[in-house]
Amino acid sequence: MIPESRVASLRARMAEHGLDAVALASPELIYYLTGLDHHGYFAFTLLVVPRDGDLALVTREMERPTVRAQVPQCRHVTFGDGTDPASAVAGALADVPAGGRIATEDAAMFFPPAIHARARLALPGRRWSDATPLLTGAMAVKTADEVAFVRAAAAISDAAMAAGIASAREGTAEHGVAAAVHHALYSTGGQQPGFVPMIRPLWMLEQEHVSWGPRTLTRGTGLFLELSGCVRRYHAPLSRTVYVGEPPEGATDAHAAAHAGLEAARSALRPGARTGDVYAAWHAAAGVTVPRHHCGYLVGIGFPPSWVGGGEVLGIRPGGDTRVLAGMTFHLMSWVPGHVVSDTVFVTPERTEFLTRTSRDLTVVS
Repeated sequence: MIPESRVASLRARMAEHGLDAVALASPELIYYLTGLDHHGYFAFTLLVVPRDGDLALVTREMERPTVRAQVPQCRHVTFGDGTDPASAVAGALADVPAGGRIATEDAAMFFPPAIHARARLALPGRRWSDATPLLTGAMAVKTADEVAFVRAAAAISDAAMAAGIASAREGTAEHGVAAAVHHALYSTGGQQPGFVPMIRPLWMLEQEHVSWGPRTLTRGTGLFLELSGCVRRYHAPLSRTVYVGEPPEGATDAHAAAHAGLEAARSALRPGARTGDVYAAWHAAAGVTVPRHHCGYLVGIGFPPSWVGGGEVLGIRPGGDTRVLAGMTFHLMSWVPGHVVSDTVFVTPERTEFLTRTSRDLTVVS
C-alpha cells in the first residue's frame, strides 16, 4: 500500500520548486514512498513521482511479479536483460512535456551516471536538476508506527549482542562469535540488516569497516562488536567492547571516558539543538585529543549495503548545523582509543531515550 501522506508531502515540495517529476533511485526512498521491499535493486530500479497521476516504477522485467504483489497501484515500466534501462526511464518520464522540469536523485549510489546521461539524451528539451536538496531529511522524523519498528529492531539488537558476548570466550574463533550473532538476529524475528555485524579485535579497531576473520580470541585482549537488528527495514544499531580474561592496561579509563561521552551526547541531544553542539558536548566529556568525523548519525530505514539510509550520512559532526527534532532516531556513538560504546536513541519532546538496553558496564568474559 502506497503511503499517500508521504507522496503528498513530496508533491507539495515539488510544487514549491516548480517540478513536473522527481526520479528516485535509492531503495530506502523507494521503500519509504511505496513499501517496495526486495533485493532486486542491484539491477537498475527507479521510482518516478509525477506532479499528479500514478507513480511509475522502472525495474528489470523479472521483478514484475514482485511489483504486482507489493505495489499494484504503480505504473510498471520494465526493461529486459540486454536492453538499455535508459529507454525505460524515458518511457516513464515521457509525459513530462518539452520545457518541463525533472529532478533526479543525483546523490543515489544506485543511479549510474551512464544511464542518467542516456535518459537525458532520450528526453530533449526538458530541464533537469538535482533532487537531493528536496529530499534531505525526508525520512528524518519518525511516526509512532516507525518508532515501534525501531524499538522492535532494538530488542533484536540487544538479543544479538547478548548472544555475541556469551559466545566470546578465550579460544573461540571470531567466526564463532559471528555465527552466534547471526543466529540471534534471525531467530528472534529479524530481517537481513543493511550492514553486516562488525566483529574484530581491538588491535584492529581503527579499521572501521572490517569484520570477523579466522582469528582466535586470546586472554588479555579485547573484542569490538557493532550490529543491528532489522524490522520492516528499520534498524537500531549498537556497539560494545568486551575484554577476554582481564582488561588490558588503560581499559578501565577508556571505558569511563567512552561512557561519559555517551551520556553527555545524550543529554545534549534535545529538540532545537544543533548537531555541532551535540558533538562538542561529546568531545569535551570523552576527553579525546584527536577529533572524530562524527559521534553518531540518523538511523532508520536501510537496505544493504548500509543501515544509514543511503550513501550519505546525516551525522553529528564538528560544526554541524542540522537542527535536532523530536521524533528523530540516532545511532549515538562514543568512540575513544581502546573502547567504543554506542546505542540507538529516540528524541522525544522531553528527553532522549535509549532504545537499545544492553549493559554499558565494563564487560569481561572468561
